[in-house]
Amino acid sequence: MNINFGLTADDYAKHRAGFPDEFFERVFNLGIIKTNDLLVDLGTGTGTLACGFAQRGCNVIGLDISAQMLEQAKDLSEQADLNIDFRFAKAEATGLPDDSFDVVSAGQCWHWFDRPTAVAEVKRILKPNGCVVIAHFDWLPLKDNVVDATEKLIQKYNPSWYETSANGFGLYPQWLRDLGEAGFTDIQTFSFDVDVPYSHDAWRGRIRASAGVGASLSDEDVSRIDLELKSMLEALEQDDAKKESGSYPVLKIPHRVFVAHACKPDL
Repeated sequence: MNINFGLTADDYAKHRAGFPDEFFERVFNLGIIKTNDLLVDLGTGTGTLACGFAQRGCNVIGLDISAQMLEQAKDLSEQADLNIDFRFAKAEATGLPDDSFDVVSAGQCWHWFDRPTAVAEVKRILKPNGCVVIAHFDWLPLKDNVVDATEKLIQKYNPSWYETSANGFGLYPQWLRDLGEAGFTDIQTFSFDVDVPYSHDAWRGRIRASAGVGASLSDEDVSRIDLELKSMLEALEQDDAKKESGSYPVLKIPHRVFVAHACKPDL
């Protein structure tokens, strides 16, 4: 399955929820990341992690291989009056100097990389005792919830995505092996769950922005999924008055934040 998030950059910027404030509070309170840290955000996408770290005083470089996503990231950071250095570069070959950064982060993207090459590159550019933070923010397809029904709808049009990516639980123990085999130390994890509010329109936009839909399917199939999802969401609301007015209740979409972090040894 070929994935190109540049195809869905507009929806991605508008509708994909960024990491919640609690994520940033935890990594700063735990001392994993500190104000004034020099930080590189790999696979930065629309820059949600990069912006969150910059807002809290970090000096941030954001890297991505999608020019469209980087344009969205630049626009969003400028709107927030943030000074972030966004660059076109691969996680596996950043072009950055050795032993130079306090933190390297990767949000919602580690699985897209050539992981052994990427973790070696992270180790190369980190300072001794520098920290790597691999983070995910995943929806949870619990039995018979909106996410579960949505994933089954995507399956009709993209069975290969469903087989490889659906029914996830937002936990990534395999990343610990990546870090351990690369020689990182003090490997730790934490996770927590939150509900993210979505309007019906916003949830449709979120699905269009997903890897299994807008980033991999034809425009025709994306439109078909969107129309079927619209009908499915409308059917969930049984209040005729609200149907007629077009006012639908806010969806509460369960998500899980998962973070793996580790240190580069001071050799």
